[in-house]
Amino acid sequence: MPCFTVITHPCTLMILLDTNALLWVLGDPKQFGANSLRLLAESDEVYSSPVSLFEISIKTMLGKLSVPPDFAAVARANGIQQLPLNHRHAEAVGVFPELARHDPFDRLILAQAYVEGMTLLTADRVLISLGRPFVRDARS
Repeated sequence: MPCFTVITHPCTLMILLDTNALLWVLGDPKQFGANSLRLLAESDEVYSSPVSLFEISIKTMLGKLSVPPDFAAVARANGIQQLPLNHRHAEAVGVFPELARHDPFDRLILAQAYVEGMTLLTADRVLISLGRPFVRDARS
């Protein structure tokens, strides 16, 4: 399994879940395709972003989503680690100028995966269409 490293890391399979993939892991895993389920099973570490928790909170406040109030604790209890957000992630959003008008949550999560050398599991067709090897279709 290739490792996509921007910054030096040991060669481990680290998965970053986008917001939809995080919701699927905790509530609707049948949404994942066989390849993604295999990646999750073989991964050394699975992470979510605080950006996802921010997005989930906003959608919950707007009535577009319903999750338990202890959603973040449930994620941690299921072995999903939090990837801290930092300035390098924010700066790396500029690496993808073709996404200037795309969802800012997705752009920042993509930048986190890029900087940290992680595999991003997403169902976002725009991100998948970039053709970046570290972006994987969660439905496949």
